[in-house]
Amino acid sequence: MDVPVDADLIAAYQRNGAVVVRGAFSAEQVRWARDAIDANLADLSSRALRASDHDDGAFIEDFCNWNRLPAMERFVRDGPGAKIAAALTGSKQIRLYHDHVLVKEPGTRQVTPWHQDQPYYNVDGFQNTSMWFPVDPVPVESSLRVVAGTHLGPWYMPRTFLDEQAKWFPEDSLTESPDFDADLDADPQAWNVLAWALEPGDAVFFNMLSVHGAGGVSGARRRRVLSVRFLGDDMVHAPRTWTTSPPFPGLVDELVAGSEMDHPLFPVLWPSTPSDE
Repeated sequence: MDVPVDADLIAAYQRNGAVVVRGAFSAEQVRWARDAIDANLADLSSRALRASDHDDGAFIEDFCNWNRLPAMERFVRDGPGAKIAAALTGSKQIRLYHDHVLVKEPGTRQVTPWHQDQPYYNVDGFQNTSMWFPVDPVPVESSLRVVAGTHLGPWYMPRTFLDEQAKWFPEDSLTESPDFDADLDADPQAWNVLAWALEPGDAVFFNMLSVHGAGGVSGARRRRVLSVRFLGDDMVHAPRTWTTSPPFPGLVDELVAGSEMDHPLFPVLWPSTPSDE
């Protein structure tokens, strides 16, 4: 595949659960992502939420808009993200799981706390990756941070970001997350934290079980990110008895537990299926 991924990068992804792919996207493809984010912000879905305190700038998130916003579909289908996902995960086929817009407006000090994504989801398996793709320059202090090796487990208890409620798995059913910040304050070498200053065109890929977080933004800085979640060969449906984030209402009636995610909501992106545009 004509993607900027070599054997060393694949090995680093398998070892650490996260890598940065420099210059992964062309200037034109960065414009596609900006168009997709702008279209989403101009027409938020019912799933959109504000993930920051009201006196702390604005951290806006929205999910699952590829099938109603043509600009989002073009970026998801026609960009190289799925090809890179296939290379990193060793998958013969890549499906879309969902798109996720994350925008921190200037002055948003709200950090994204340490967490794993997969416990919030309705999928199981290991061959997956999330692409974190900023369309603005991101200094390292505002960038995605990933704790290397945590993709190998265990699963930590997922909690709401602002008030730390256990709205997914019942209390005490999963391991409580370590206090990564306290550990790092006591010993900067306690955890191997990966973080990168990023330019438009760079992309971070990380496993859905990798512990990660992100800093706030300061001054006049704006941080617009389009994240795309990819499902590889071994990913299957894992129905939950609670509302997942994002939710997929009614899916439990259409896909049995343990089945491939063969559904129109999760189209095959690799081998490629270009959009109509």
